[in-house]
Amino acid sequence: GPLWGPGLLLTIALPRRCPCARKGPAPAGTTAGPGGTTRCSIGAAARQLLHALPRHSKLISINKRFTGKTTPSSTLATTGTLCSHDPRPALRHYSGPTSGRRHGGPYLGDFADRLGLRVLYNTSLTYAWNGHYFILTTRTGSVLLVATGLSVPNQVNFPGSEYVEGYESVSVDPEDFVGQNVLILGRGNSAFETAENILGVTNFIHMLSRSRVRLSWATHYVGDLRAINNGLLDTYQLKSLDGLLESDLTDLAIVKDHEGKFHVTLKFFLEENNTNQSADSITLPQDNSDNFAMRVAYDRVIRCLGWNFDFSIFNKSLRLNSGNPFDTKYPLIRASYESKGTRGLFILGTASHSVDYRRSAGGFIHGFRYTARAVHRLLEHRHHGAAWPSTELPVTQLTSAIVRRVNEASGLYQMFSVLADVVLLKENASAFEYLEEFPVLMLPQLETLTGRKARHGLFVINMEYGKNFSGPDKDVFFHGRSVGYTEDAWQSNFLHPVIYYYRQLPTEQEVRFRPAHWPLPRPAAIHHILEDFLTDWTAPVGHILPLRRFLENCLDTDLRSFYAESCFLFALTRQKLPPFCQQGYLRRQGLASTQSLRQHGVESRLLRDYAAMGRHLEDSSQRPGNHGPVGVPPDPGPPAPVQSLDSNKEEL
Repeated sequence: GPLWGPGLLLTIALPRRCPCARKGPAPAGTTAGPGGTTRCSIGAAARQLLHALPRHSKLISINKRFTGKTTPSSTLATTGTLCSHDPRPALRHYSGPTSGRRHGGPYLGDFADRLGLRVLYNTSLTYAWNGHYFILTTRTGSVLLVATGLSVPNQVNFPGSEYVEGYESVSVDPEDFVGQNVLILGRGNSAFETAENILGVTNFIHMLSRSRVRLSWATHYVGDLRAINNGLLDTYQLKSLDGLLESDLTDLAIVKDHEGKFHVTLKFFLEENNTNQSADSITLPQDNSDNFAMRVAYDRVIRCLGWNFDFSIFNKSLRLNSGNPFDTKYPLIRASYESKGTRGLFILGTASHSVDYRRSAGGFIHGFRYTARAVHRLLEHRHHGAAWPSTELPVTQLTSAIVRRVNEASGLYQMFSVLADVVLLKENASAFEYLEEFPVLMLPQLETLTGRKARHGLFVINMEYGKNFSGPDKDVFFHGRSVGYTEDAWQSNFLHPVIYYYRQLPTEQEVRFRPAHWPLPRPAAIHHILEDFLTDWTAPVGHILPLRRFLENCLDTDLRSFYAESCFLFALTRQKLPPFCQQGYLRRQGLASTQSLRQHGVESRLLRDYAAMGRHLEDSSQRPGNHGPVGVPPDPGPPAPVQSLDSNKEEL
């Protein structure tokens, strides 16, 4: 097969633990396998991977080191740290500013060393596919994990494109641009990153693209323009020094004059004239329209049009590409990250972003670290019969389990609407299994992929933005953007948990034809947990109570906790006891009674104060002149309420 040269790819083989080979640059490759079980072959040392890119040494990822929270998951949510069983290798120890200079190279190297990954660097590989196994040099595996990223610069061919400098090779020294007029082709973070680097030394910068600028805080897509790079917007809108223009690059042409300056013209002007003429004699747009926006001459033209997947290193028989010339950015994969054309070929990291392109964070470290872990769990079941990790708990703990996860889980938060938690109910809803971070579009195949059974209904816990809140033309700072009342929770705009209830697993057809902009098919019932300014969904009345009532309605049961006295009363007066009493009181489980606990129950009006009632009876019987009819006890006054099944007051 084709030869993979040094410095290009990473290969990780798991000959004992998992029959697979893995190739591509870290960090996606180093994330997928558990520590201590991995054998790797990497073309370029992990320490060198992030020394070349980004070109200007600035990461757009937020590396917020301090959040006031101490759980490992909440720490991951705010940094670019990779997932591992060892929390010590953390990116926050390598980078100071919130969006700072790159320190990913040393971090990746130390990550591999700390976890004892057996890495072979600077290794050339040949591969072959015989229809059953992938053969990498001297190793064979039935699974190939590809984490090569997007490494081919996206180029647009038009007349004069040979004069354009690429983002991957243009100088990063601002002194090389002093007093120059610069045209940048592109409108993404690489284009604005390049502009930010030279903004203070150029005469002006014009930025040309076919699409309008998309701000990440408006679209809520982390791949759109980030605030750390958008200084040119100020100089454009406030000072008119620089500018943004929209046009299709394929309609344009660039010509060079005798002074070495570059002029932008229209392609059809060249088609009308003899293209062999000197550049000074070619018709320019300003010859017909003297206020043409790009009538000035440029000293440099820089291409910043993004990157594509390198399909050339793979044999066409693997069918990674659709063959469509307009569909070359990402390989064709399923929502399980497995190739649509070849079983056993999985795409990890940035190259897997086609699953959630422009919808979530799967193309970035803080997102694909979780999708890589999901692939590992899928392969553990496929090749070793290890079921998807789960926690089985009694149904009385369902509310608290969901509340804990939505407040602590970084995977749900970062990969919103792509990875979701799944609660599988047991028979009679007496218990449940809790599965974390499962690919939501693979729900129809959950039993096959996880080894778990979904026979008695399920809940899906997903994180979502409001349906009409995100978009390049949306004003996300409008007055009244937040919702503060539980009855309006379904109108929450900012990222918040949404609970879907299904009586059975959705079918593939239901997933495929789900309502527009819905991450999942229409459920039997749905519940939005009210958005929270602090992303802290622990308010007893605003968050927990509505969630518990929703779960109770779906399961037709009572999920409250009760004192032993109330359970005793229910056992005497009711035919069906709440699950808490069935699983606790009747099995002699629960909290031992103490004076402070009883006093709390009385003060909160959950228990009768029988001691006070006894004193009242005693005082009444001893009071002179207070003798009622013989055999009739004195009136003890209005009875204190007891915790009941029917009361709405004692919901908490």
